[in-house]
Amino acid sequence: MNSILLEIKNSVAYITLNRPEVFNSFNREMALRLQDTLDACEKNDEVRAIVLTGNGKAFCAGQDLKEVTSPELNPGFKKILEEHYNPIITRIRSIKKPIIGAINGVAAGAGANIALACDIVVAHEKVSFIQAFSLIGLVPDSAGTFFLPRLIGFQKALALAMLGDKVSAEEADKMGMLYKVLPLESFEQEVNELALKLANMPTKALGMIKELFNTSMTNDLEAQLAMESKFQIEAAQTEDYAEGVAAFVEKRKPNFKGK
Repeated sequence: MNSILLEIKNSVAYITLNRPEVFNSFNREMALRLQDTLDACEKNDEVRAIVLTGNGKAFCAGQDLKEVTSPELNPGFKKILEEHYNPIITRIRSIKKPIIGAINGVAAGAGANIALACDIVVAHEKVSFIQAFSLIGLVPDSAGTFFLPRLIGFQKALALAMLGDKVSAEEADKMGMLYKVLPLESFEQEVNELALKLANMPTKALGMIKELFNTSMTNDLEAQLAMESKFQIEAAQTEDYAEGVAAFVEKRKPNFKGK
């Protein structure tokens, strides 16, 4: 059984973590396959938006502990971080296409932090998030200490990391951890509608917006203003900008091509 499923339709790539029998926890094979799949989506001009989700009851339970406790299979934490999780996070943030984290079930440990690294995070009402690391004597990884305090504030993030509290989707939404909580019965439909909306928008501009928000995490004001100017000049030269202006003037719906 493939640990990562990929389906492309209507310019949207649907990537599904597919180890439901272990709540989609990561082993080495799945981590490397996810990287390869993200790379393929980045290079494929047909793909204009990406949805990352899980199969079964969980989004992702983090690291497969059977792998790290097996003398034969354990790659060691240095390899797990440097070759598995860190490259996944850097790919999610660097791909110049919008990535929706469609959180379909519990997101724990590295699974929670991979979810939070996505551009737009939605979850249904039965989902929960947990920074489970401290409960087994570890520290958050997969950029959890980077994104979580920026999303919800230092005090709340530190408490969740230390205490390992389970956070419901509703609580996560109130904290600012998510974009939106969706009804369970319409979750898949609403995710598809959101993905299609993004796929039909001016993709180059969305990629520039993503990069600008990435740099805003570390830039000072002067550097950020300079990047905004640079990217705005580039955006104004795209075919999508010309189409957007023409559609506005002609009072019609724009037909963006992502060029």
